[in-house]
Amino acid sequence: MDRHVRPYDSAVAQSDDVVVTVIDHRNNNNDEVGAVSLRSARFHDLNRLIQSPPTLDNKVAGKWQNLLLAYKTLGVVFGGLVTSPLYVYPSMQLKSPTEENYLGIFSIIFWTLSLIGVVKYASIAVRADDQGEGGTFALYSLLCRNINISILSSKHSCTKSSTAEKPSKLGKFFEASLVARRVLLFIAILGMCMLIGDGVLTPAISVLSAMDGIRAPFPSFSKTWVEVLSAVVLIVLFLLQKYGTSRVSFLFSPIMGAWTLTTPLVGIYSIIKHYPSIYKAISPHYIFSFFWRNGKEGWLLLSGTILCITGSEAMFADLGHFNKSSIQIAFLFTIYPSLVLTYAGQTAYLIRNPYDHQDGFYKFIPSPVYWPMFVIATLAAIVASQSLISATFSIIKQSVALDYFPRVKIVHTSSRQEGEVYSPEVNYILMVICVAVILIFGDGQDIGNAFGVVVTMVMLITTIMLTLVMIIIWRTPPVLVALYFVIFFVMEGVYVSSVFTKIPEGGWIPFAISVMLAFIMFGWFYGRQRKIEYELTHKIDVDSLKALLSDPGIQRVPGLCFFYTKIQDGLTPVLGHYMKNMKSLHNVTVFTTLRYLLVPKVPAHERIIVNKLGLKGVYGCVIQYGYADSLSLEGDDFVLQVTNSLQNHVRDSSDCAQSTTSLDEEIDDIKEAKLAGVVHVRGKTRFHIGKSCSWFDRTMLAFYEVLHSNCRSSLPAMGIPLPHCIEVGMHYEV
Repeated sequence: MDRHVRPYDSAVAQSDDVVVTVIDHRNNNNDEVGAVSLRSARFHDLNRLIQSPPTLDNKVAGKWQNLLLAYKTLGVVFGGLVTSPLYVYPSMQLKSPTEENYLGIFSIIFWTLSLIGVVKYASIAVRADDQGEGGTFALYSLLCRNINISILSSKHSCTKSSTAEKPSKLGKFFEASLVARRVLLFIAILGMCMLIGDGVLTPAISVLSAMDGIRAPFPSFSKTWVEVLSAVVLIVLFLLQKYGTSRVSFLFSPIMGAWTLTTPLVGIYSIIKHYPSIYKAISPHYIFSFFWRNGKEGWLLLSGTILCITGSEAMFADLGHFNKSSIQIAFLFTIYPSLVLTYAGQTAYLIRNPYDHQDGFYKFIPSPVYWPMFVIATLAAIVASQSLISATFSIIKQSVALDYFPRVKIVHTSSRQEGEVYSPEVNYILMVICVAVILIFGDGQDIGNAFGVVVTMVMLITTIMLTLVMIIIWRTPPVLVALYFVIFFVMEGVYVSSVFTKIPEGGWIPFAISVMLAFIMFGWFYGRQRKIEYELTHKIDVDSLKALLSDPGIQRVPGLCFFYTKIQDGLTPVLGHYMKNMKSLHNVTVFTTLRYLLVPKVPAHERIIVNKLGLKGVYGCVIQYGYADSLSLEGDDFVLQVTNSLQNHVRDSSDCAQSTTSLDEEIDDIKEAKLAGVVHVRGKTRFHIGKSCSWFDRTMLAFYEVLHSNCRSSLPAMGIPLPHCIEVGMHYEV
């Protein structure tokens, strides 16, 4: 697998004397706070410190590993894309299909797969990873770490890397314009929400299209019964989510491998039997003649042809689970040729049977292999559905971790696979929506219209974000940027314009779901950031805390207190409110910040960072997580890890002036406080919206308060018992 060099690790090797320098960054500004140099006289003594130079055996092993990963991607990454032949032709409203029309449609499908699949995603997008992670949010994260595009004022933003180059003109524009930063954030969030919409529609359209094959051998089996049977299959699939997919995931790749292999074989048979010269349609000439003959009707048919590229975003979004090479190998050598051959075979059959497009997949299956193909198609549709459902859980988990989504319950269903998560609330909402889509909009064309909106919007948003990455981060030559943007923006823009005409015919479903989710995420994130802004403005520093403790009315009471704060440079204003009313502070108080960084993962040795705050029994603690990490600290385990870190820090930070007796006393105080009882205190803050607020703040903060009142507490999410939690109410005046 590709090794991604992180900004906080560096290794320098010189001749036989090797210096390994480990640089540790402790905040989002990536300030260097420490470096440890380790020396050795010989290279063979460093095997445990640095990786050995690649040998021929290592290269061979790496190639086999990439091939194994490529095989595994079939069941995870490409489920939605490779099953698209089930519903592309049935989604088209062809009135009077002719040979020329089918040749034009196949030419459009071929060039869409080639340009968007091969060029955009497999060649360009996979290179825009954020330390190994992909997807729309990874692009936004990448921009955040290189330019200051926080929606807060720049003085409070700390996302920009100290090693970043001087911002480009476009980067300066985003840094200067609050409106532009808000729009960019909303676009990134909308892209994530469209992927969640994909998780709603892929199970519906895949299972419904696969189950529809039962009607060919049994004409008396009505479409209503197909819809009911599909709904039952989906309900069972969603009810099994809580058990995780580890036990059956080993079947995913064989099933999708069988599908990927058998469909092109049927396609080749169909080409030879019905229309051997089908590949002349590869010439773009057939695209121009198609639009010349059909005009507006041909433009409207694009809402169906776009479905051939459904699931291509997964090549980029699932980058963190595999690597660039494995995804490229799987797509270029299996998925892409399989799709081209399958669509060519379908088109060859339809040229000779032009009015069979409503059942465009099953009609071109030869009768001797019909039932095996039906079984494989049904299993492939279920696997594709499972992949999108799992991806939706992962997106929600990452969004919750980064405070972009109201807190919901996240359960890890596997002790070995960290990314295998399940959310009960999200699962049942998805189930209800999927079943409703099938039963209300059972017509494959209506669901196809809805699916087209998701596909085109995600592609267009990715194109826009990639263009910004090219200009601001990669500093790509303007000619190449213009060439990329013009080709894909125009191409996808034409698709979007066609798909949007179908909004009244079912296309409004995912659009409404995605926009609603985007507003929820934007409103939640905006409210959380405004709270942080208030706390940074009204924070309590160490001198202020010392003044509060000097008040004779303030008592130090026995016990260990974890006081949660959203800021690290200072203490939350809730502390002053608490001390003035409770007239006390625990003997050992640890001001704890849960910090989710805009990186995929944080190394284990940097998870918990503790320090003294200059007052007796008062410490600071930062718990860092990336958006692909799991919050695995729970209850007593959390307390144990923090107290151990505190004791180690006290020992390591002792100096000559501090006696061994006082050092032991400080460690004993921590142990005694833990035995006396542990309490977790957090602020339950609300906004007091004054008359001077702008309409934007008034609307968004009121919306945030509604969300905040109906979401889960962050402390139970860490496994902390409720009897040990105290909430301190306070109003923040805007």
